[in-house]
Amino acid sequence: MSLSKWRKIRAITVFSCIVTFTTFLFSYTLRDPSLYFFKYAIRKSDSFFSKGQCGCRQCMTELEDDPWFTERFNLSVQPLMSRRNSLLTDDTYRWWQWLQAEQEPANFSEVVEKLFQVIPDADLYMDAGPERCRTCAVVGNSGNLKGSRYGALIDSSDVVIRMNMAPTSGYEEDVGSRTTHHVMYPESAIDLDNTTSLLLIPFKTLDLQWITSALTTGSIKHTYIPVQSRIKANKNRVLIYSPTFFKYVYDAWLESHGRYPSTGFLSLLFSIHICDKNLSGKSGPMIMRMRAVSSSLPHCSPGRGKRLQIAAGGSVCHLCIELPF
Repeated sequence: MSLSKWRKIRAITVFSCIVTFTTFLFSYTLRDPSLYFFKYAIRKSDSFFSKGQCGCRQCMTELEDDPWFTERFNLSVQPLMSRRNSLLTDDTYRWWQWLQAEQEPANFSEVVEKLFQVIPDADLYMDAGPERCRTCAVVGNSGNLKGSRYGALIDSSDVVIRMNMAPTSGYEEDVGSRTTHHVMYPESAIDLDNTTSLLLIPFKTLDLQWITSALTTGSIKHTYIPVQSRIKANKNRVLIYSPTFFKYVYDAWLESHGRYPSTGFLSLLFSIHICDKNLSGKSGPMIMRMRAVSSSLPHCSPGRGKRLQIAAGGSVCHLCIELPF
């Protein structure tokens, strides 16, 4: 046998072994191993096919192809609070204080100043552009993912957002194990590990006082119900959902229907603003394209689209969701 022919046979054999091994390996993590290869092939080619708004092949914020989305999406509204953007308009402040009817709120400016003496003061995630392709997975509290085996796909996202007391232990195969951001408010607070960012949604000034206290003195033990006086969390990873962004979600996306947006809806809009591709664990990890917050039904792509109704602040939000593969 010639040397060149022997080398070809050896190369083919090695390649076959690699393919067999990887297929066997991923069959334990994904229902269809081919999805893994296809997913990462797309990610590698995203920058090549990008239209320019982000580094992904298709961006969540491709505004030109959806007038309804364009009318509502405003990238200039920052989702997270910092000292620089903490000043609230009178209208926003009154609306925000009305949410849970705080009787005698503390001075907001003083509370914010004390807050940013404890947690970092930075403008984060304002890096949207043609070089960025950031993926998000938003995982809710419902049991819709049970049996899905989407855990590996969720964990492969750059940002994995979970909320309130959503469990992962014992369900890793379906919901994953990674959490980069955990959304909560004082009444739903849980302890976090040192690598997870705590994203606080404040409904009142007292909530901002609580997080400062929970990371330091532990003096606040009650809001409208008893709450954890202290919380285990990395204070360098604490983020505050901006009341201005909160009201923007309510006005622009819910068209002022209902009392206020749900935690899940606020988390979804946060992900749309900081990421370029989104997976949602509200009804399986799917790319969500928002179409309407009204009684009208959105159009869904044949064979890939699925219509979903989500109650958000007392109104029904119709979403067209498309499988990512």
